[in-house]
Amino acid sequence: MRSFFPALGISVALFVATPAHAQFANRSLGLSAGYMNFNNTASLHSTVFLGFDASLYIENGFEVVSLTKIAFPFDPISERRVVGLAPSLGVRYLFMEESIRPYIGADLSYLHVFKPQGDSNFFGIGPNAGVEFFVSDSISLGARAQFNTYLSLTERVQTSLILSAGSSVYF
Repeated sequence: MRSFFPALGISVALFVATPAHAQFANRSLGLSAGYMNFNNTASLHSTVFLGFDASLYIENGFEVVSLTKIAFPFDPISERRVVGLAPSLGVRYLFMEESIRPYIGADLSYLHVFKPQGDSNFFGIGPNAGVEFFVSDSISLGARAQFNTYLSLTERVQTSLILSAGSSVYF
């Protein structure tokens, strides 16, 4: 009889329990559009870009993020638009993990510019800050600002201020 009531209590608890649901999922894929300002350096002029981004929540407010940008900056040497591909990988810290998510982070970036006179390769690092607003349980809208410093062996240092807005789907 002494074990009957605890067993009955556990059975009832298991029967009426419902599965736990997290408020938001841990992974996301998204699209963004933005502006890259190269400060009119000798190598590139400012441009708009389209971005494809992804994130994976780690733990305790940290996420691993990736953003790949495709841009068409003006090359003052050839006086033509060129194609730039800029993937980045970084980490960010979420100050809040609710329906509004402000964050700061840092990215390692690579910028490959396809030019008629020869391709340019840049490696960079930069801080970023932004905020995401969830409009449903799985869709967010966000804004982001980032400052990158790009280094190259063949060209002078490039700095870029990047502003973007985007939407992500969490799953």
